[in-house]
Amino acid sequence: MKSMIRITSVVAILLLVSSTVFSQQFKVLLFTKTDGFHHESIQEGVTAVRFLASRNNFTVDWHENAAIFNDKALEKYSAVIFLNTTGNILNEEQQTAFEKFIRAGKGYVGVHSASDTEYEWPWYTKLVGMMFKIHPQQQTAYLKVEDSNFPGMERFPKRFLWTDEWYDFGERKSDNLKFLVSVDEKTYDPYVKWGEKESKGMGAFHPISWYHTYDGGRAFYTALGHIPLTFSDQTFLDHLYGGIYWAATGKGL
Repeated sequence: MKSMIRITSVVAILLLVSSTVFSQQFKVLLFTKTDGFHHESIQEGVTAVRFLASRNNFTVDWHENAAIFNDKALEKYSAVIFLNTTGNILNEEQQTAFEKFIRAGKGYVGVHSASDTEYEWPWYTKLVGMMFKIHPQQQTAYLKVEDSNFPGMERFPKRFLWTDEWYDFGERKSDNLKFLVSVDEKTYDPYVKWGEKESKGMGAFHPISWYHTYDGGRAFYTALGHIPLTFSDQTFLDHLYGGIYWAATGKGL
């Protein structure tokens, strides 16, 4: 009888150790629904986030169905990633569930056209921080690191060459945005004209990535990610995981 008790105790300890060793850091929802332009880089983005999850010991669930945005389904996640979403993708009930999620101290990660999403939802535009306005053709330009103390920015060179679709943004929707990366407009041609819509760029300071706290939660955004091969670049993967890690945990600063 005593030997049976010992065996049971050993098994229980082993199970506890096993669950501790193989437990995940956190769980995130990856959301890629579009109601407008559909980026061909979405699939590469999904693959990249899954790789980051495997490499960094967290769990990711990928969904394109907005029905996942309800209180019960969202409560198991630490952060939600909007990866190249576009247009109006959540109904009012789903929007309310997401607002409650953020207010519970959870996180948001926006990638590229996440800023081209839900313009008519004021709460969301403030969560993102700045909304997409227009962009010129894809070009190579120099990026500048504004803050190297944020997670994932440690190995970034202070100034580096990058090719992407350079978004111009409208007015700041939040007063406490902390900028991570900017693009030097002197190193590419920012002029663009879409019918009656025209832009010569954003001027001396053109932000590309930022983070802030908002309504009880955390929000990280990067405008990089239009080109599919971006999602296999290690510099970008470090940048993206840093945003996911901070949004999900609040750690690293």
